[in-house]
Order: sequence, then structure tokens, then C-alpha cells
Amino acid sequence: MSIGMYVIGVALHPAQARVADKRLEEMVFDTARACLDSAGVQRRQMDHVTIAGCDELDGRSISSMLLAMPSGAYLKDELKATDSGLHGLCLEATRLASGRFHLGLVVSWCKSSTSPLEDVMRMRCDPFFTRPIGLNMSIADGLLAGASAHATGCTEAQAAAAAAACLRQASRNPRGIQAKAIGAEQLLATPYVAAPLRAGHQAPCTDGAVALLMASQSWVDAHPGVHPLARLSGIGWRVGTMQQVDDQSGRQGTITVVLQEPDGVGEPCTPSRTYTETVSKRSPSTWRSSRAVSRGVVQIPGGPWSSRRYSNG
Repeated sequence: MSIGMYVIGVALHPAQARVADKRLEEMVFDTARACLDSAGVQRRQMDHVTIAGCDELDGRSISSMLLAMPSGAYLKDELKATDSGLHGLCLEATRLASGRFHLGLVVSWCKSSTSPLEDVMRMRCDPFFTRPIGLNMSIADGLLAGASAHATGCTEAQAAAAAAACLRQASRNPRGIQAKAIGAEQLLATPYVAAPLRAGHQAPCTDGAVALLMASQSWVDAHPGVHPLARLSGIGWRVGTMQQVDDQSGRQGTITVVLQEPDGVGEPCTPSRTYTETVSKRSPSTWRSSRAVSRGVVQIPGGPWSSRRYSNG
């Protein structure tokens, strides 16, 4: 899908293992407010809001009834994606591309510290598995890890080394929780969660929120004083199988977003500075033999519920 729209504001709520001093509504409001302030835009100028969240993890049925207002949607056209923040961005792109909307917030959040995460994920299997087999997110990831290891020949030592490298990189991320990294030997000493998956292989669950202020080409043209942060020039997604398949088969489920960075304030965006991020929903990253970065495409893999666990907020 080739499009032309712009990111003119962005805000991230600082990621924490547990945000104890704010209600979820306050987290969402503070993030949405900070996003508008970063762009110098008033809420009254917007014509719509797009939100993305999970009712079960929010602990509320139809949580948009409570969280749409903190997202800035009071008396605005509001639409919700009951999934990850990237799905919300896809939905926002289609709204701007329709020509009916021109300026709006896209907001996503997750406060997993207040939700029984594995209980929520166990309920996700209800439409498909009627026997009480106890399948939750960790067990599903463990099954996929075992299948990936069998198919690729990846050993537990190789998986531990790859996971330790990811942990070292994450510990240096200023936007992350900067958890202390552990080495491969320490990782191998952590208990099994669902063999061959160990506790040290799993990404930490965190609380956080994110907001982007998106504008159409016509809105940006009508407001020459606004300097876009990036141009969203393309977006696409596809649904793949959760079975282990060859990397070249094209059966991997992905969402791809193409952003172009302006060369300078007031300068047009150039394709030479385009980058693409692909979100894989196939199998845990440390149990795959494929390279994490290939031909300029950054892959952010996860398990069958990766869009909720790793992407929300």
C-alpha cells in the first residue's frame, strides 16, 4: 500500500516493569497530551483518534469506553484495533488514506503488571482447544521453540548465546527498562518454563504507552509551519502460518512499515533514507537459525501472541 502521510508528533511513556503511581487512564492521558504538546497542536484541531489495546489485559470489557477519552477522543471520531500498536498504525494509515480524515492521534498501551497475563492467554485458546490442556503463551512458545530447534538444528547452547546477546543489547536501550543482562551460562541455569524454553529466554513484560500524531498530505501542505518528523510512505501486512517453515517460502506473517526521515527542517523526505521494520509472528527469536538482520530489514520476532506481548505500547 503506497501512501503519503506524516508523523508530526510522538511521545513514549517511560517503560517500567510496574507503573505503580498512575492508573492506566493517567498513563494514556499523559502520553497523548505529551504527543500533542511535542507537535504544538491543540486537541480541538484533530478530527479523529485511533486506539489499539487489549480488553483482557486492560481488565475491562470494551475498554475503549474508559480509555478513549484519555486518548483525546472526546467528541471525536474514534476507532479501535483490538490488537497491537502496529495494527493500530495500520488502521490509522487506512483512515488517512480514505481522504475523510486529516489529523489524528494513534495511541496504544499495556499495563501487564495489573493483569494475570498467562490466564488471559490461556483463554485465547478457548475457540480452538476445548480440552483442558493448560495451553498458555509460555507453553505455546515452548512448543514452537522445540519445533524450531528440531527443524533448524539449533542447540540449547546456541540459543542461550543468541538470547544473551539480545539481553546485552536491550540493557543499553535508553527507551527500555535497562534490565541487567545475564550471560549464556547464567541463562542456562534459569529454570525451564516449557522445555526447551527457559525463563532467561523470555522477554520481560512491562508497562508502557505510545502515541503518534499523524497528518495527511493536505493538512501538512495547509500548515507550512509544521515540520514532520517522518513520512509514512508505505505499509503492508500479511497472515502466515504458525508452523515452522523455510525462511524463503514467504509464509511468514508480517507487518511492514516504511518511514522516510526528512533530510532537515523543511526539507523533503528522501527515499535514500528509508528503512523498514518487519514484525514476525512465527517463533521465538533465539530458536531460529535465520539472521536477525538481513538486507536492511529488521525483524522483531515473537510467539503466537507476540503482537500482544511484545508490541502493545
